[in-house]
Amino acid sequence: MEPNNPATPAPVLTGERADLLETLAKHRGFLRFTANGLTDEQAGLRTTASELCVGGLIKHVTSVERNWVSFIVDGPSVMGDFHNMTEEDFARRADEFRMLPGETLAEVLENYAEVARRTDELIASLPDLDAAHPLPSAPWFEPGRTWSARRVLLHVIAETSQHAGHADIIRESLDGAKTMG
Repeated sequence: MEPNNPATPAPVLTGERADLLETLAKHRGFLRFTANGLTDEQAGLRTTASELCVGGLIKHVTSVERNWVSFIVDGPSVMGDFHNMTEEDFARRADEFRMLPGETLAEVLENYAEVARRTDELIASLPDLDAAHPLPSAPWFEPGRTWSARRVLLHVIAETSQHAGHADIIRESLDGAKTMG
């Protein structure tokens, strides 16, 4: 079969890459599970003192994963400089955490699935997980630090896991459903 033939099976990953992608897939699954059976309106409800909602958390994690994967490929220029963010930039960032009028949970989940596919394909094909870039300028990064593709993927896993926990609490407050237990 030819490499571009869609019938060609994807290479079977083993070792570190398989472990990393399996862990990320597990936590993505936990996050997606919190949205099972929700209406668009429910996905946008705040059920705790927090500003967070299930749909907004999925949007945020989608954006985080997309941006960090772009960082792996293109370096810090794709992330921007936090110190130069405008009020509009901060407003767009805040909108990542909410369901906006006209957005549907189905679209949010599809966007997340597409970003996940791209991430998985990149990690499977990346020549070297040690390839690194300097981190963008932001108060939460130590100046002069670099992150490898591996470190970026670990960050995405941690971010996904943390927000899956947030979503689980929000969902339980909404209707008593839980990811586990």
